[in-house]
Amino acid sequence: MPGGRLTGQDRQHIATWLAEGLGYAEIGRRLGRPASTVMREVIRNGGPHDYGADRAHEATRHRARRRKQAQPPSPPIPDSGHGRDPQAVRDVTESYITLLEQQGLPRMMARVMTCLYITDAGALTAADLVQRLRISPASVSHAVAFLEQQGLLKRERVPGARRERYVIDDEVWLRSTLASVQMNDALAAAAQRAADALGVATPAGARFEHSAEFLLLVSEALRDAMDRWEQTLADRR
Repeated sequence: MPGGRLTGQDRQHIATWLAEGLGYAEIGRRLGRPASTVMREVIRNGGPHDYGADRAHEATRHRARRRKQAQPPSPPIPDSGHGRDPQAVRDVTESYITLLEQQGLPRMMARVMTCLYITDAGALTAADLVQRLRISPASVSHAVAFLEQQGLLKRERVPGARRERYVIDDEVWLRSTLASVQMNDALAAAAQRAADALGVATPAGARFEHSAEFLLLVSEALRDAMDRWEQTLADRR
């Protein structure tokens, strides 16, 4: 039924409509479900090109059995009074976590980042994250250190207290992109040194030189995007 768990028949419909080339939004409309629910279902069970209804249904039953044996699930992120649908918030949360995982972010780091991102204040303390995600302080510390290194959050002191809080703001992707540019530049420099050492006239040397050229082009494009975003933020202020 709409709003409840997907049934075996729902999954058969999803498989059929995927095969017909329908997108998540249209499938969700036909099922009376959010598109994010359909996307999460498909991504967790093979993706759009390898989704099987029976296999997905069995995998869901298996995960449900495992959850019963594990510790209770994390509580939903509290609604801040904006009249949000709690189920829609949960769907968005899980979908964003899944997408971050697909980009290579470990699940714990993806959960911490999403928890911060979906909070209106964009800032939580370590104690807040422990309570909301039901994870250990050590897990929070490890995740925060990783995300900070990638430029995906920043630390700041809680006003009037000695505690820190972790913040995601409008410049989160700017900081992350800057970290990427710096890594790109380092790779380009290393590739150029390798090309010079191996000889640009050799196949291996040429390969490194072409890599350096491409990486520098990427860095240039990213710097241009960063400059435009900084100007956008300045105009908004």
